[in-house]
Amino acid sequence: MKCQRCGSLDNKVVESRDVADNDAIRRRRECLNCGYRFTTYERLERPSLVVIKRNGNRQLFSREKLLQGLQHATEKTSVTNLQLESFVAQIERDLYGRGEPEVSSTDIGELVMAGLPKLNEVAYVRFASVYRKFRDISSFERELSRIRESKEARPAPKKQPAK
Repeated sequence: MKCQRCGSLDNKVVESRDVADNDAIRRRRECLNCGYRFTTYERLERPSLVVIKRNGNRQLFSREKLLQGLQHATEKTSVTNLQLESFVAQIERDLYGRGEPEVSSTDIGELVMAGLPKLNEVAYVRFASVYRKFRDISSFERELSRIRESKEARPAPKKQPAK
């Protein structure tokens, strides 16, 4: 691994840990030349997955593009990068688990829309406003009502008895 600061290839792994529900390994490295510390991620290489866009164009699935969109939606929220990595890993598992070489961008969007409210409701509304292409305040209000209804339908978390 090449040091970003000095370009040296001599480095050592300081720490390794599984991330994204064991779909990746995060490694902290230290350059033996300049002492700079940096992080790398290792992921299993999977077969190419082609995304069919709404306009019919096809492009390769980009984990980074999905992660970037979610980072925009979760900006200034309490969602951590580790939570986002895990969320994206779950979506990837779902997509690759289908065993199909192609997937529609709509399918990806629906997977995000299904899981994002559990992660952060504000991020969900931000993502939905772009994904659903809200044209006016009433469409925005309908989406908020949908969140409220699904929240009410979910069972309340069990409280632990006081000790």
